[in-house]
Amino acid sequence: MEGPLRPRLVNCSDFQFGVVATETIENALLHLAQQNEQAVKEAAGRTGSFRETRIVEFVFLLSEQWCLEKSVSYQAVEILERFIVKKAENICQQATLQLRSNETEVQNWRALKEQLFNKFILRLVSCVQLASKLSFHYKIVSNITVLNFLQALGYAHTKEELLESELDILKSLNFQINLPTPLAHVEMLLEVLGYNGCLVPATQLHATCLTLLDLVYLLHEPIYESLLRASIENSTPSQLQGEKFISVKEDFMLLAVGIIAASAFIQNHECWSQVIGHLQSITGIASESIADFSYAILTHSVGANTPGQQQPVPHRAARALRTAASTNS
Repeated sequence: MEGPLRPRLVNCSDFQFGVVATETIENALLHLAQQNEQAVKEAAGRTGSFRETRIVEFVFLLSEQWCLEKSVSYQAVEILERFIVKKAENICQQATLQLRSNETEVQNWRALKEQLFNKFILRLVSCVQLASKLSFHYKIVSNITVLNFLQALGYAHTKEELLESELDILKSLNFQINLPTPLAHVEMLLEVLGYNGCLVPATQLHATCLTLLDLVYLLHEPIYESLLRASIENSTPSQLQGEKFISVKEDFMLLAVGIIAASAFIQNHECWSQVIGHLQSITGIASESIADFSYAILTHSVGANTPGQQQPVPHRAARALRTAASTNS
């Protein structure tokens, strides 16, 4: 973090910023940044994403029905994403080996794929239940609640199958399910902004950030596809360019600064440049990159011309994502 941190208390009945010691915040931010950097590196070899709109919407609606915190929704989506990617990679690896062998093993591979499809809803619900256990213990989703929900959808499962489902997810992810989420990055940066004297109250930004984060999750592919096309200055990216861009999609710090900057523009566009300056100082991400990402988010939420009508805003994500893509190539 550049510059001294100036403590400022922000009062809010629902969410409170500015009550943690600056040293603790600095250490937590550094740890989060290191985790993000590692996640970006590990994502470079992935072949796809499963944050599809229908899946995300299902998780969000289910979490809302069960009165879970917003953090649970994002955590569940990330657990499900990692789990499905891991399972898909395992199936592809087995297919590569078994296709060279006899027909029986090919049939076994097909059976594994069908099993993944047939148990997808069960695994999705288990991800929500696991995420609830990482949040608040008094809001853990019980097995009875899960089984009743599945029965209402026409799925007959037992408690044993539910436990096996959770165990399958835990083993596949090596029991590493307490994953960082974009919300954690957003809230950490808002905490620092509050101390650094941001003119827009952190609590005010927080509510808008949650709305925009939901939007980015629900429109994940369209938003990132537009960023990719802008970064390469071409409307038809090649497969190789798309694969290299995957690591950009996993950069939660980049997403967080874009979310906060877009929220600041909505709340008070006159303070937008100041907020971007603070975010650049805190994260080291170029102001052009932050501005371009926020513009992309605003374009998909409130219209293509909104920022440009109010004040100068870069109208392309080229600089933002070209830098990020070349760094991870």
